[in-house]
Amino acid sequence: MNEADIEIFCLDLLKAQGYEHLYGPNIAPDGKFPERAHFEDVVLIERLRQAVHRLNPGVPPDTRESAIRQVLNIASPELITANEEFHGYLTEGVDVEYQKDGITRGDKVWLVNFKKPLENEFLVVNQFTVIEENHTRRPDVVLFVNGMPLVVIELKNAHDENATVLSAFEQIRTYKNEIPSLFYYNALIVVSDAFEAMAGSLSSGFSRLNPWKLKDGEEKPEHITDLEILIDGMLNPATLLELVRYFTVFEENKTEDVKTGQVFVVPIKKVAYYHQYYAVKKAFEKTKKATSEGGDKKAGVIWHTQGSGKSLSMVFYAGKLVLGLDNPTIVIITDRNDLDDQLFDTFCSSKQLLRQTPVQAQSRADLMEKLKVASDGIVFSTIQKFYPEEGEAVYPLLSDRSNIVVIADEAHRSHYGSRPER
Repeated sequence: MNEADIEIFCLDLLKAQGYEHLYGPNIAPDGKFPERAHFEDVVLIERLRQAVHRLNPGVPPDTRESAIRQVLNIASPELITANEEFHGYLTEGVDVEYQKDGITRGDKVWLVNFKKPLENEFLVVNQFTVIEENHTRRPDVVLFVNGMPLVVIELKNAHDENATVLSAFEQIRTYKNEIPSLFYYNALIVVSDAFEAMAGSLSSGFSRLNPWKLKDGEEKPEHITDLEILIDGMLNPATLLELVRYFTVFEENKTEDVKTGQVFVVPIKKVAYYHQYYAVKKAFEKTKKATSEGGDKKAGVIWHTQGSGKSLSMVFYAGKLVLGLDNPTIVIITDRNDLDDQLFDTFCSSKQLLRQTPVQAQSRADLMEKLKVASDGIVFSTIQKFYPEEGEAVYPLLSDRSNIVVIADEAHRSHYGSRPER
């Protein structure tokens, strides 16, 4: 196969997943069926407008237009900051206000219907030319959801020893530098030579790109290429929208300038690997069953190898619980203060996904007070705070609610040896 064959192969796979296909030059400003006024336009505005009006019938038309303008006018000196702003609009809705019956009302305009994926429009466009600051670039394949370019795919020919997935990644890096506005709206980048295929976030280095090895939680057959399983398992409409809403976080990363000593805080975007995605989905379904009427209250155990992203799996699981259960309180238990602080920092930097700010119990009494809430809350504690006081036979009842979910990280280690400090 040559590169054109690989592109056709990729397009056929995406069409089989329900994507409509359009050829980039045909919808260009000078094309047969133009959908862009200028080559620097990276959003298919009329498609976005139709989706916004369809998904938000209760919001006045001029207010919907105002929300669209906010989405189109994202701008920041830092690409990742602009991308984080868009991710907030995409996953939390665009906050708007309008007058109704003489009263100012607050509302949200949604860009995507996450609950019903097929209510959205999924489009694949190949050879999509973008011109920005005198740079002309043409990514191989771009996936649009409701007119927004959420996925960029760069393809290379596996039979050309100089055209590797690494060179595809370097091409993506060039795009980010020269046509950054395309990546304001990006959810995933994908590189492939048809046999190998890897995906990552906007800020992923090459070593952080990973294949998608499962479809519906099942191991892929040997004769299936990585690109086929990635498109079937990861880029199908339902999974793509799940990854956007529940499995993407922006973490604050502190870096120091070695020359000046000045410390900068730069967001890093992280998207779940396939094992995190499937583990969290199974854990969530088991938790729903365990907390239901007649449930056994046992959600289960997930094993992680070192370096496989245990902390983020816990964040993604908590995010699913916050949005999917009835106002749960989540209790995170560790057995060491340093581990508690480390995990707490990870959760705090993922507030956008969690929709709330976690808190740490400072003492046994403070823990008891924090767990007396009627609903909501993410509370961190060391397991030592759950030991009964001297002379107490048992720890007193804190709540009889069925939707308090306890996540224990390494807490089993405290079962051995002398009892640690509270």
